[in-house]
Amino acid sequence: MTKLPTNTQIRMKFNFIKFNNLLTLGLILLAFTSSAHDSASEKQRQNYKGKSPKYIFYFIGDGMGLSQSNAAEAYLAAIDGKNGIKKLEMNKFPYHGFYTTYASDRFITGSAAAGTALATGYKTSINTIGMDAEKQKTLQTVAERARDLGYKVGIVSSVSIDHATPASFYAHQPSRNMYYNISLDLSKSNFNYFGGGGIKHPEGDGKLDKSNSMANFGMGADKKVENKQKNSIELAKARGYRLLNTKEAFNQLKKGDDKIIAIAPRLAGGKALPYAIDQTENDIPLSEFTKKGIELLDNKNGFFMMVEGGKIDWTCHANDAATAIKEVLNFDAAIKAALNFYQKHSQETLIIVGGDHETGGMALGFSGNHYQSAFKILQYQNVSNERFTEIIDKYKKNNKGNYKLEDGMALIEKHFGLGDKSKGLELSTFEKEQLKNAFEQSMNDKKELKKDDQFYLLYGSYNPLTTTACHILSQKAGIGWTSFSHTATPIPVRAIGVGAELFSGYYDNTDMAKNIFRLLQKK
Repeated sequence: MTKLPTNTQIRMKFNFIKFNNLLTLGLILLAFTSSAHDSASEKQRQNYKGKSPKYIFYFIGDGMGLSQSNAAEAYLAAIDGKNGIKKLEMNKFPYHGFYTTYASDRFITGSAAAGTALATGYKTSINTIGMDAEKQKTLQTVAERARDLGYKVGIVSSVSIDHATPASFYAHQPSRNMYYNISLDLSKSNFNYFGGGGIKHPEGDGKLDKSNSMANFGMGADKKVENKQKNSIELAKARGYRLLNTKEAFNQLKKGDDKIIAIAPRLAGGKALPYAIDQTENDIPLSEFTKKGIELLDNKNGFFMMVEGGKIDWTCHANDAATAIKEVLNFDAAIKAALNFYQKHSQETLIIVGGDHETGGMALGFSGNHYQSAFKILQYQNVSNERFTEIIDKYKKNNKGNYKLEDGMALIEKHFGLGDKSKGLELSTFEKEQLKNAFEQSMNDKKELKKDDQFYLLYGSYNPLTTTACHILSQKAGIGWTSFSHTATPIPVRAIGVGAELFSGYYDNTDMAKNIFRLLQKK
């Protein structure tokens, strides 16, 4: 005899069917919404009746979400003794929008997939550079299209010039970690100007530890190349490029100089520019690389220049608020250089400012502070997380087991101000205990601790004392962090000039490149 289902089973089956129907309806509505969204963006492009800009600036703040730029504005106001904000140059632009950032295979994107979307107008998979998600088809970039139309092209970055975001505009490789192949694509591009960081692996990638993702943030050492390949810098020279890495040679560059690779005279970890907070008068800031690009690229046919503030991302991975703010201000100074050019060519110039993703989950508010903020105290940090870690590593090496907590606390006070009552940075008993534990972990050589989940949640992959100092200073300022990685929060975009209206609204990161392609078609 067939057993009849119970009332409970009937209700469960009914609820399951109802859930499936609701899920199906939801997916249908999502599809309609997405389709309507895509249609609206495409309609806006098709209805554009304006002309093509002669000069295009494409600024990308790597890791820069709304919180990072807003924190910089709050910091500027606090330094002036005011509550509120002092607007960045980028936030004075007339057109504003937001875009989503997800990759084809992951909701939280990475710089390669995001950079490719911003450069080509196509979604791709994590770690893929300038190719489709299956890593089979190369995708044309807006920079390559501009080059083919007769524009001069420049690529500038505060990180290595073969890093994921800048590479997305000239390279086509299945992995961002194929630095050697990317550097070969660089000189094949025939672009006119590369400026900023260096070239990471000019003699081949060899047996690099691909699991060491920290190398992409300028941390950790790459393994040596055993079987060296033909030097990509020498190949670039054979293809007509001139490479220079002194401030004197940089300053001597003049209008008419072409096919230039200008590398900063002093490089930090990952062949990147030093953090803005660590730079001296002997360094070349991002704004100067941008100004020089304008000088070299300006011509009767116009130019396209992509400028990346790459180390905003790196410092937000490390949850270092003070350094992040200085990087945003450094990035904004580069935008100011473009604005100065715009003032003279306002009827021919387009400036767009976006980002590839947000990093760190930066929040302008911390639970322990309730509603209080104190952005001004961030001025007392005088070195980056990277530089402070070098200081701690040097202390550890020089003392060889004779470590003293008071030495660590003295270094914390000297470089972060923490513990100085006169600056309003007195430490609580709990904060002292946090620093004590972090100091002990920093002096500990046991590698297995770094694989512990609790260790990662506290310090990420960074030096424990450095991370704890950054966290405590951030918290006292009223800033919280949720991650040592990227987040999926939509990214703000600002635009001014010819065709700027295309960049208002709420759309996808691929629409950024699609809009630029549309504007280039008008030429």
